Amino acid sequence: MDWITHEEDVWFDFRGSRPDQLVSGRYYKGTVDGFADFGVFVDLSPGVTGLLHRSELDRRLESLDWEPGDTVFVQVKNVRDNGNVDLAWSKRQSGDEFRGAQIHDPEGDADGESIESDSDDADESESSGPVRQTPTPDHSEEATNGDAESLTRGGESAAESETEPQTETDTETTESRADEAEPTADRERVDIDALDDCVGDTVRLEGEIVGVRQTSGPTVFELRDASGVVDCAAFVEAGVRAYPDVEVGSVVRLDGEVERRYDELQVETESLTILEDDEAAAVERRLADALTAEARPDSVTALVDHDAIGAVADDLVDAAETIRRAVLESRPVVVRHAATADGYVAGAAIERAVLPLIREEHAAADAEYHYFTRRPLEESVYDMDDATNDVTRMLQDRDRHDEKLPLVLLVGTGSTVESSDGLGLLGIYGARRVVIDAEVADAAVAEDCDAIVNPGLAGADATDLSTGTLAATLAATVDPEVSDDLAHLPAVSYWGDAPEAYVDLAADAGYDADRTRELREAIALEAYYQSYEDKRELITDLLFDDDAGGLAGHVSEQFRQKLDAEVDTATANIDARDEDGLTVEVLDTDAYTHRFDFPPTGLLLDELHRRRDADLIVGVGTDECYLRAAGDLDVRGVASDAAERVGDAGITAASIRDGRIEFLSGRRDAAVDAVVAAAAERL
Repeated sequence: MDWITHEEDVWFDFRGSRPDQLVSGRYYKGTVDGFADFGVFVDLSPGVTGLLHRSELDRRLESLDWEPGDTVFVQVKNVRDNGNVDLAWSKRQSGDEFRGAQIHDPEGDADGESIESDSDDADESESSGPVRQTPTPDHSEEATNGDAESLTRGGESAAESETEPQTETDTETTESRADEAEPTADRERVDIDALDDCVGDTVRLEGEIVGVRQTSGPTVFELRDASGVVDCAAFVEAGVRAYPDVEVGSVVRLDGEVERRYDELQVETESLTILEDDEAAAVERRLADALTAEARPDSVTALVDHDAIGAVADDLVDAAETIRRAVLESRPVVVRHAATADGYVAGAAIERAVLPLIREEHAAADAEYHYFTRRPLEESVYDMDDATNDVTRMLQDRDRHDEKLPLVLLVGTGSTVESSDGLGLLGIYGARRVVIDAEVADAAVAEDCDAIVNPGLAGADATDLSTGTLAATLAATVDPEVSDDLAHLPAVSYWGDAPEAYVDLAADAGYDADRTRELREAIALEAYYQSYEDKRELITDLLFDDDAGGLAGHVSEQFRQKLDAEVDTATANIDARDEDGLTVEVLDTDAYTHRFDFPPTGLLLDELHRRRDADLIVGVGTDECYLRAAGDLDVRGVASDAAERVGDAGITAASIRDGRIEFLSGRRDAAVDAVVAAAAERL
């Protein structure tokens, strides 16, 4: 068969060691490594992992019956300049559905050789081809078949141990061998950050198990000590759980040989035991002391002097310590922020600070996808729907991947009592909750979360402070080395006039007023489309890698065209009223806006409020209305007053931060009149 001209009908066994050796368009056999909210990580060879994004699947991610270690077939869609591999779905998920199989060995003589087999099973089809010497047992397909010569333990190869006939006694010995082995040699403990100098040596480590994953070959334990985290592979036999009593949170002593696998350190476990009593307590104290010393910043890293930020300096340091501690504890960090320009700027700032810490702490190339997630919210309330989704995901990750419960950062959301039920649900399951918001907040929320950073609650005037600015300051405190990257973000986060200090800060970083405006508009447009996605790469390109401004300028132009067209349509259909001497403009957003296209109702009303000289603008939907006022307006007070006027309309404040009030659709006209009258009285 001419495999060059029929690559779409052939699956390839990749023997390379670098992503750039892959060929886009080819189908490859891989091994499921793990799952994230946005897709599946698939190992194509030791050290080469790709992402099969959920958008590439032909079904819901949750409906996949794959488990870590499963053999799958995927197509390489693209290999990026930074080494990231984008994968595409393959409808064919068994070897017999392809016309053949080939070896892709870029640096070897076997490249292009066919893998012949009479078996219908994809795994067996490889057994009659050239034997692959697998350097890393974690993702070895041959380990399943007993062919991997590198899976050794105590000097005996996995192949030898699996091919020799076993008596009943032998079988019992094999199953219990890993459970009974304990460190016996008299060795001094070595810190993980010193393992670079120990490659080829047998070392002793002590620390906490922060992750366990079972592969088709060994069991891989993530071990953390006071200096870092390293993967430790323990092998009994292919796919069998080694040391079943060792779980996440166990304090252990481990002896093993340090090896380097494609620029990643790994320890081949020889013996492992769980520490107890005084020995465990000594290790825990050592870890706790090191965590506190490493996690807590000395002070706030302020981008500019700002009274409102000074008022919450201690809170910012506490929040930064909590974030840094989560990274050091191998605890996932989940950032929830509003799907607005300000929300995305705030979330991206924290992301910019946390990812380098994760990369530094974890050797695995894909660790940043496992330990950091940014999930936008539709609005500024963290409700039971949002919390239920988060709890479901975190429990699945705990049960399927032995992950710790996450630290949930609520940025520009979760700061009012409307979010109490959602925050409470997280708390029931023990997830840590930290709220960061520069705008409105309720003191009662402090009882529903572990910490809240809000200048208003600290008694400061924060009218000129955006959440993006507060989050950028927090990010700089988490990792001062990224401060220069964050300098322009505060100016981007303001829709109104940004404080002069932040405008000057952005200008010094090379971002004039036009650049920051284009970035703001581009982020706002992208925030709307697929608002439930983090769009990590696109937001990074816009905010940090668009040196010439071409990308932001292109997207900003679309933003302006769409927004101007909608404003013109809305303006022509506004119902102007006089209410107690005030100018009130009412827009039926169901009838006179494109509800399922950009811009969203909140952004449209904000723009109308900026452009028009009205005391109050009211956007009215089927069962809700949004208020935009020239002065301060107590939205809860308005809802309460309106409910007294029309008691059967179900009027209630849904989100004071968004100015949203809900009512029964059957009493819409009466409810709107009551809301307008109540608002006019309070202005």
